[in-house]
Amino acid sequence: MIRNPLAGCPLFSGIAPQEAASLLHCLSARQRQYAKDTFLFRAEEPARSVGVLLSGSVHIIQEDYWGNRTILAHAGPGELFGEAFSCAQVSHLPVSVVAAENAVVLLLNCRKLLTVCPSACTFHTRVLTNLLQILAQKNILLTQKIGYLSKRTTREKVTAFLSAQALQCKSSRVTIPFNRQELADYLCVERSALSRELSAMKKDGLLDYRRNQFILRGQP
Repeated sequence: MIRNPLAGCPLFSGIAPQEAASLLHCLSARQRQYAKDTFLFRAEEPARSVGVLLSGSVHIIQEDYWGNRTILAHAGPGELFGEAFSCAQVSHLPVSVVAAENAVVLLLNCRKLLTVCPSACTFHTRVLTNLLQILAQKNILLTQKIGYLSKRTTREKVTAFLSAQALQCKSSRVTIPFNRQELADYLCVERSALSRELSAMKKDGLLDYRRNQFILRGQP
């Protein structure tokens, strides 16, 4: 049985809990569980569903012919994935989605999500409005990532990324959703170069870290 996914999910903002059952039925919602490292969507598959994370997290990735992986984005509880490709009505997905940890996902029929139902239910219209806002916010995040990648050196990329994380959480202490390899894949740098630069930045008194937890100190 699908549990109520409304709480904490921007897609369902403004939807009354008593409307949840009707809304989920309207969108042909299905709940699925995925183990860590399992592919939820694969590149070249038809874009049929929009995913909502109920628990766990996923990486949206792109792989080249030789299997080299780039992490394009990360999604956690309450967040969506696959919605941009559904709205663009692409025939096949250009990216894959893989579970970064054990995850529970709500899959929504993308055609039904984008089409107001015959009864013109008010909650469906509200969901479409929320979806537009989510797409706009993700576009801002994508622009922000382009800013990281436009930096010339690994140090500048790391500094820009961690600075943005610190500003978002309003603290010099930040926890990122990536391990070392994943962070390297996200920033499009070699893992060895990333590890060397982090060690150098720590030695220079710019930051301290333990696994995926960082403390920003001096100004670069």
